[in-house]
Amino acid sequence: MNPLKIACVSFCLLIILSCKKENLSVGTQSKIEVNRNTARTAAVATEDFEQGTKTTYANGTVTLSTGVWDFHNALLGNSSLDRKNGSQSARIRKSGKITMKFNHAGGASTVTVKHAKYGTDANGTWQLWYSTNKGATYIQAGSTITTSLTTLQTATFIMNVSVPVRFQIRKIDSGSNKINFDDFTITDYTAQKKFLFDATKAETAGNADWVIDEDNNTPQRFPTSAQSNIISSTSETYWTGALSSWGIALVKAGEEIETLASGTAITYGNTSNAQDLSNYDVFVVDEPNIVFTSSEKTAILNFVSSGGGLFMVSDHTQSDRNFDGWDSPDIWNDLMTNNTIKTNPFGFSIDLTNISEVSSNVLTNSINNTILNGSQGSVTRLEFNNGATITTQPSANASVQGLIWQNGYTQNTTHIMSASSAYGLGRVFVVADSSPLDDGTGASGNNLYVSWSLYSHASLFMNASLWLAKLQ
Repeated sequence: MNPLKIACVSFCLLIILSCKKENLSVGTQSKIEVNRNTARTAAVATEDFEQGTKTTYANGTVTLSTGVWDFHNALLGNSSLDRKNGSQSARIRKSGKITMKFNHAGGASTVTVKHAKYGTDANGTWQLWYSTNKGATYIQAGSTITTSLTTLQTATFIMNVSVPVRFQIRKIDSGSNKINFDDFTITDYTAQKKFLFDATKAETAGNADWVIDEDNNTPQRFPTSAQSNIISSTSETYWTGALSSWGIALVKAGEEIETLASGTAITYGNTSNAQDLSNYDVFVVDEPNIVFTSSEKTAILNFVSSGGGLFMVSDHTQSDRNFDGWDSPDIWNDLMTNNTIKTNPFGFSIDLTNISEVSSNVLTNSINNTILNGSQGSVTRLEFNNGATITTQPSANASVQGLIWQNGYTQNTTHIMSASSAYGLGRVFVVADSSPLDDGTGASGNNLYVSWSLYSHASLFMNASLWLAKLQ
């Protein structure tokens, strides 16, 4: 056994998004969830490239519905070979680019843009850039995107820019191939999403250190030093915990994090609890080693059903770190089968298995899956060092989806290493090993190993985090 286990001028059109909530079993919960989502309401503006005319690649400006854009080696295409949603879309060739000549006043929480290959052209690559100083200088947003399909695909960029901003799309491969772009959408900057990391279930028992920060081996509600001091160059060693890299990455992405410290109750709908789950967007539980109580199970399931995100991390069978007779596979299965709300709500179970391998058996045809191909990069491999497997039951929940399987196995309902699901208005992500989340640092005396930065682990878990928070 590996020792790791022993132990994104204003736009003309503003559309206000809202989300209708269903009634819940606890009378106060519906009101709580509506209030929580109202705080997250954001203005959305879309450039659909339907207004304006530009029929040549010569450099020049064109007035679109949102304002004036500069087109360099680009035009507005309306031929049968242009991929478009409507009558026309932008078409860029060579090392062309299209640039906003105005600012979007509301900042940007996220940006989405549809893209596809023109006609039968070869694949192309492009980037999104942004400026907060009226175009004096630009910064790349997210990663380079490869356009490989002839149907429009959506690329999502997490921005979290709170000041007026303008954007530029750059085709960077310089080839003769052309790329179509359509429906460029900016969601105004909004309040941070809140992530709550559990530390009430013996996440630091034995050689484990599954917390974002701890002082004198004790996790506190707020990590120290303050997350408000974190900048782009801040190291994960700013905090002490094997999940500190994850925490730092979330803060750099514009999110807010807290720890649910030992002795604090897991509740949903309890207005007297400052850390009630209704105050958060995502609840993270990494390898629990104490069984959830009946009331805690009800709280967690109602939190997800009402729109929350649950990040579940399991470990291999017989990984009982605090020797109380319960290990994480048993505890997660008990939550899903022994509760008063719904049996098998998420449509999967954790197998009592123990595997170690580096798998590249990632879900095929998953370009639109933002957990595997999201703003934080594409997922290609996942390493387990003594982890369990997952079995899905689509008959119990049709939304359940395997994401990564063991090498050599068919992508069906067994031998799964990571999966996702929806329940009610919420989302669930599960990975059946704690090892890949380990950043190699933590409390003195613990034997920890660097894994967060290996393969595509950071991309997988950051994409999953933002997906759970409904940011992609």
